[in-house]
Amino acid sequence: MLIIPIKDGENIDKALKRFKRKFDKTGVMRSLRERKQFVKPSVEHRSKILKARHIQRLKDQENL
Repeated sequence: MLIIPIKDGENIDKALKRFKRKFDKTGVMRSLRERKQFVKPSVEHRSKILKARHIQRLKDQENL
């Protein structure tokens, strides 16, 4: 459970923004989306390789 202490006179929007930032850092929603559907380990491994290959191509193009 996330606890966000609100200081005296602090705007509620700022506190809400801090809460959202802290919630994003926990990765709860990311893990829920990942667990929503099972992905075979071989498919997951292949997607990681493709992502790494794509990032490498972008870096190579940037260095030209």
